[in-house]
Amino acid sequence: MQKYIGTKMINAKPMTRQEYNDLRGWTVPADENPDDAGYLVEYTDGGQANHPDYAGYISWSPKAVFERAYNPNGSLTFGDALVLLKQGKRISRAGWNGKGMFVYMVLVDSYPAQTDADRDCFGEVVLYNPYMAIKNVDHTVSTWVPSVNDALAEDWMILD
Repeated sequence: MQKYIGTKMINAKPMTRQEYNDLRGWTVPADENPDDAGYLVEYTDGGQANHPDYAGYISWSPKAVFERAYNPNGSLTFGDALVLLKQGKRISRAGWNGKGMFVYMVLVDSYPAQTDADRDCFGEVVLYNPYMAIKNVDHTVSTWVPSVNDALAEDWMILD
């Protein structure tokens, strides 16, 4: 089998194997421990709902497997946050002092030339590549590049 690595947002809550089987109306198989700790996991990214109380696809994951694969929002690595940023999510750090600051992705686009320098170099339309932008405390926007501290931090969160 091929190896896969994924980053996604899910909903989850602690639940034993027995509690999950009770929710589904199933009997725990004889070779499984009903007291196994784990998590009810709800995937909300497109899977068809398989239980009337949940909007997404639900499953159960053993505690150790779940905790190696998922971090709670607010303790993400920059790598995890970057994947979600590219999916259109807004990201921020718990460690930032500024209230309401967040980073978002600006997609490829263009704008009408604003200055003679723009027109001399680009003509009437300036094309630009995607970039990261930050919403600052004073409600202005700037381009943004992560510092080493930002890139190594593990307190990233998704705001959407």
